[in-house]
Amino acid sequence: MSIPLIILILIALILILMYNSLVAKKNQVENIFASVDTSLKKRYDLIPNLVASVSKYMEHEKSLFEEVTKLRAEANRPNLSDEQKIALDAKVSSALGSIMVAVENYPELKANENVMHLQHTLHEVEEQISAARRAYNQAVTDYNNAIEMLPTNFMASLINYKRKQVFTIVGSQRKNIDIKELFR
Repeated sequence: MSIPLIILILIALILILMYNSLVAKKNQVENIFASVDTSLKKRYDLIPNLVASVSKYMEHEKSLFEEVTKLRAEANRPNLSDEQKIALDAKVSSALGSIMVAVENYPELKANENVMHLQHTLHEVEEQISAARRAYNQAVTDYNNAIEMLPTNFMASLINYKRKQVFTIVGSQRKNIDIKELFR
């Protein structure tokens, strides 16, 4: 074998390995996002039960229920992009957090077995979503690094791979909790 042929084979092998690596990272991101999506679906399925259980007690928070119901309907629309799902997740998390804080102001709800069960189930789903988000963010970071670093960035631009968005904390969740409010 001649040296130019060996060099050509090595270059082809390197290109194939880079391509396969990028495809594997993209597929991993999509696979993990599917598990996030499944957990989000569980959460969205809990929302009607939660709203039905607490709305009769919480007349003053009617706008919260309308917001959560609207967001749930929006989240169940077909053909949402990953970015739209991520944005909706942040809004739903914030709205559900507001409902859970409001529940604390209603002693009869805190004593209601159905509401307690729903809160527990929602908490479990939120833990699953949190774990899935962490895995997704790690996979997206690996993918984004691969499409931005040399030499795979050339291959990524050739096959039109774009940066993916990670899940981030919404601004309202970054605020410190006022402990005095919790014990009133």
